[in-house]
Amino acid sequence: MRDGGIRLPSNTCANNGVKTPETLFQPRFPIYDRRKFLHCAPRTNINLIMATKTIIKPAKSPAAVGPYNHAVRIGDLLFCAGQIPIDPKDGNLISGDIKAQTERVLENVKAILEDQKLTFANVVKSTVFLTNLGDFAGMNEIYAKYFTNDFPARSTIQVAALPKGANVEIEVIAHF
Repeated sequence: MRDGGIRLPSNTCANNGVKTPETLFQPRFPIYDRRKFLHCAPRTNINLIMATKTIIKPAKSPAAVGPYNHAVRIGDLLFCAGQIPIDPKDGNLISGDIKAQTERVLENVKAILEDQKLTFANVVKSTVFLTNLGDFAGMNEIYAKYFTNDFPARSTIQVAALPKGANVEIEVIAHF
């Protein structure tokens, strides 16, 4: 093995294990060297394409409250950090009940999505963190105004506390 390669089963070949004159005398197992499959396709090498990690910092979003980014794009997926009800104008947590806080959170999520020319219809997974599951109905009422059809998969979790004393935080994964 070269370049720290690892052996892969023979069914990982690009030609699906079909033996051709070019592949009959190749090694029994393909060797993966982090860049190419060395014997899979006849007389060709397949270059693996690594998706680029792109940091997303929308101008319309409130500043991050820690060492993280608003979102990271990798390939055709956008991973959004959890958003809390921070007013982007002054950076302060908004006051109000769970409905008001959920509205602000989803507006913050919307700013990230719009920055990438996406909508809530592109969201494939969301995770909602609540400090009190008794607030679920109020949160869900506002959530339903933003996610109107083809709903994403969702998890809702009660947590002991959230940053800055927020009562709700929502993170999403969207598909381009």
